[in-house]
Amino acid sequence: MTRYLISFNDGAMDHIPAEEIPDVSKATHAVVQEAVNAGVWVFGTGLERQQASIVATDGMVTDGPYPETKEVIGGLVVVDVASREEALAWAAKIAATCRCAQEVRELLPDPETDAMLREADRRR
Repeated sequence: MTRYLISFNDGAMDHIPAEEIPDVSKATHAVVQEAVNAGVWVFGTGLERQQASIVATDGMVTDGPYPETKEVIGGLVVVDVASREEALAWAAKIAATCRCAQEVRELLPDPETDAMLREADRRR
């Protein structure tokens, strides 16, 4: 299985009238439940609209994002699926319920971190 990041830009849902947000939320949670039931859901969340902080390699903290940044992530989902086509299918469901386009990117595998997480789960 391969993990994919499905995300949308901050402000992508601004076109939705406030009175329709409860319906959007209900539909989106139904897709989340479907993904959980299918065993592909890893994680998902929306991000607060706030100015990010950038932490440099020397530990210096500055306000961000950088001025040249045109778009920032507004929300994300991680799914663990067998193929890119399956990730695109989940993205299509999310796009329909969130009423905004979704970007799909494959995450790099990290067997060492996965092993650490399995060990941590085992100890719990």
